[in-house]
Amino acid sequence: MDVVAAHRWQAGVRTESPWLHEEVASRMAQRLPWFREKPTSWLHWEPVNGGLEGQRKVREWLPQAKCHVSARHLSLALEATRNPAKAFWNPAQWTRSRQVVAAAPDAVVGMLWANMALHFEPLPQTLLRKWFDHIATDGFLMFSCLGPDSLHELRQVYRQAGWPDPAHAFTDMHDWGDMLVHSGFAEPVMDMERITLSYSGAAPLLADLRGLGRNLQSGRFRGLRGRAWHDQLKAAIETGLPRDQDGRLLLTFEIIYGHAFKPLPKPVAKPSQTVSVEEMRAMLRSNRR
Repeated sequence: MDVVAAHRWQAGVRTESPWLHEEVASRMAQRLPWFREKPTSWLHWEPVNGGLEGQRKVREWLPQAKCHVSARHLSLALEATRNPAKAFWNPAQWTRSRQVVAAAPDAVVGMLWANMALHFEPLPQTLLRKWFDHIATDGFLMFSCLGPDSLHELRQVYRQAGWPDPAHAFTDMHDWGDMLVHSGFAEPVMDMERITLSYSGAAPLLADLRGLGRNLQSGRFRGLRGRAWHDQLKAAIETGLPRDQDGRLLLTFEIIYGHAFKPLPKPVAKPSQTVSVEEMRAMLRSNRR
């Protein structure tokens, strides 16, 4: 991945959440009832990119929990998450808006929610360790990202035309599990699904992809392509992508979901060991889980 291009993309200002990210956030929120103990605080990582509708669904599950927000454009993210539906005259919304605060560098929460962020991160293990530091002991991380089978139909079109790949390579879920463990997390659970989208033509397909991200692979075309190449690209998509029974173009996205817990720090082995009552309680809670 081109690190400079990745940082440039991450630094861009966004005011709306991509619709696919909202759909993935909704599906990830369906996993929240798996956790018996609800956290009293949580951190939403880059909420505008991750999904403002997803923010609402998490807040419905955690109506009393304090929400911390971490974003490069913090003021925009806070405004969007405090008033996602612009319901200024809803008293319940006023109460909830006071529960959304900017995350301090040393903020520690019960859950960190990061939707569709990792596949654009050039230094993922550094980011995972940062997330680890934000999570309280026995708290957990929930995340989603694109997997390696995403856009495989479009990649095939590019290969047949002799062009560089249309996107950088995405990481396999088993590798994410290994990185979670190496970053200090415990009990990682990974799963995936494939979402196949259909399009009426190449133009709406490309417009959708522009809203979802950019091609960050280091071997991509240098410089801008001209109109002639763009027309050639659309023609290649129209003829090269598979179609459904209604003649609509098909494009696949592999979605990876993961969650993992922050375990108690492992005590240093000594001839005798002193353990506090609170540490014993935390160990028992962890064993029951």
